[in-house]
Amino acid sequence: MASFIVYDLIFLILFGIFAVYIFKKNRSSFKRQGWMFLYHTKVGIRLMQWGATKFEKILKPLSYVVIASGYVLMIGILWLITRTVWTYVTLPIPDQLKNLPPIAPLIPYFPALFNLESIFPPLYFTYFLVAIAVITISHEFAHGLFAKLWKIRVKTTGLAFFGPFFGAFVEPDEKKMNVAPKKHQLSILAAGTFANIVMFVLFGLILWAFFSLSFEPNGVIIGGYSQSIINISDIVKVGDYPVTSAFSIPSLATAGLNKITTSDGKTYYASNNTLTPQVIENYPRLIVFDDAPAINNNVTGAITSVNGQDVNTREDLSTILSSLKPNQTVELTTIDKQKQTHNYQIKLDERNGNAFVGIGFYNIQGQGFRGFMAKTIAKIKDPNVYYTATWDGDFAQFIYDMLWWIVMINILVALMNMLPVSILDGGRFFYVTLLGITKSQKVTMKIYKFVGWFILALLALMMGKWFVNLV
Repeated sequence: MASFIVYDLIFLILFGIFAVYIFKKNRSSFKRQGWMFLYHTKVGIRLMQWGATKFEKILKPLSYVVIASGYVLMIGILWLITRTVWTYVTLPIPDQLKNLPPIAPLIPYFPALFNLESIFPPLYFTYFLVAIAVITISHEFAHGLFAKLWKIRVKTTGLAFFGPFFGAFVEPDEKKMNVAPKKHQLSILAAGTFANIVMFVLFGLILWAFFSLSFEPNGVIIGGYSQSIINISDIVKVGDYPVTSAFSIPSLATAGLNKITTSDGKTYYASNNTLTPQVIENYPRLIVFDDAPAINNNVTGAITSVNGQDVNTREDLSTILSSLKPNQTVELTTIDKQKQTHNYQIKLDERNGNAFVGIGFYNIQGQGFRGFMAKTIAKIKDPNVYYTATWDGDFAQFIYDMLWWIVMINILVALMNMLPVSILDGGRFFYVTLLGITKSQKVTMKIYKFVGWFILALLALMMGKWFVNLV
């Protein structure tokens, strides 16, 4: 896949040149609106009219589902932002996320730019372009489809350019839109995000089918090392240095893993990030790594065999380990992200009378939307299992990653676009809802502005925490 980056960057450059050429050649057709340039066309309007007429009996009752989905997405994104801000502000920022601004545009190559390749698959420009095409076409077509359903004229369609970013738009007749019944306005405004949900489900099923047919398990990923919880007051040494008080612990910590000794003579390991002043001052206990064979031998990657016996799943690994004895020396074979194999000679420890390696796995947790997403993805691809393609490995991985991004960006756009701020569909959707409840433009505007400033304050709070932590 590394060689594909060259082709992708060439494609990015050629696409940029082509976009500049089209802009210059058709400059008179572009209209500036604030910071955006809009290219107006009539493409798709006839298809919208045909679809609205052909499926009128389906679309009219569906409009209630569309409106309901708008409220669900709006409540969901407000809850997610509030909870994310609370978590971000009250808990230490993990080392891996310290350089990532909490508010950052989703741009090609962002996993590589922010060193997040262990969390996200690569986001090539090719993936980004295909995902944006799927999202914008379905999103804007749905707006136009429901506008036509309620006999509101669609004046133009087209492309919107905002610096290096681009999208699509549908321009309805605003005068007719403003005097239309509230139900009609709400269904038109929520139709775009509803289309994104449909694409999310559709491409999710395609992703599941493709992965099931193209990949098979061939190892167990080491998600980390076994952990324990200890009291900070029990720590007597950090490395070779005695601890005089809890507040002296951060000054004794060094980069990487630090060896910790507790008052009962047991040894653990803790990362430098775990031993920061903020953590020590605010938490009475620490989560630390056990002194175990895996961490002592720096075993990483995915375990593919133990003593020559193949390991494909966690069940395989559990069965093999249960047949071994404490203090027995075994050979572990692992494979890393570069598909390089490594062999380790390890002497097993003992825990509760059983052989103990000391490896950990990804624990799928979380409630609400995030928990649902994590569990749904895990049903398609178990995060603890290492998979290999059953056919052309690089191309199969290429298709899988592209489908993954199409699915993820669709649901992200659906959520973020229903945020009740003025530049998004959610802003107008929220305004129309408030106006229908209060019957007063003055009261509606006061509430509308308050919610907008509240959201802005939450986002500023996160950015402030990130900036202070960065410096």
